[in-house]
Amino acid sequence: MTTSASVPAGSSTAPATAGKITDRLVEANEQYAAAFTDPGMDARPVLHVAVVACMDARLDLHDALGLSLGDCHTIRNAGGVVTDDVIRSLTISQRALGTRSVVLIHHTNCGLESITEEFRHDLEMEVGQRPAWAVEAFRDVDQDVRQSMARVRTSPFLLHTDDVRGFVFDVKSGLLREIDPA
Repeated sequence: MTTSASVPAGSSTAPATAGKITDRLVEANEQYAAAFTDPGMDARPVLHVAVVACMDARLDLHDALGLSLGDCHTIRNAGGVVTDDVIRSLTISQRALGTRSVVLIHHTNCGLESITEEFRHDLEMEVGQRPAWAVEAFRDVDQDVRQSMARVRTSPFLLHTDDVRGFVFDVKSGLLREIDPA
């Protein structure tokens, strides 16, 4: 598999600056748009499922889950943690756009396993203001998936909490491992 992160050994390619990376993305979009045809879909996911996952760049959710454009709503954040904003997105997804199932995906070797809530304190010392949000760091990925499942299942805002399943994606093998909510 070749990715944009796959650079041949000994390559003289210098790291791009942020502006150049954005320019590259805009160029890629122009090429994409040149061949784009309206798929004729609306915002309602065909499979009536919302997937909540970590933002980690190693997770290609559509490929890993065999999904196509229009199949699901995808909600991503650091850790795939079920925060108030995730509940907000899931509520809109269910109540306005017809989803009924929720799939939660955390992964092995997550960055949130290596930091602590002290991160907020460090930010406060640096910028002079404490973030209003929690880092939601964790040590046990399985337990964090269980906590996320419980947050979804107990939310008073969600209509459909009977089909909520949680998984850990192994970044080395690409396999999902289901977590028992008990």
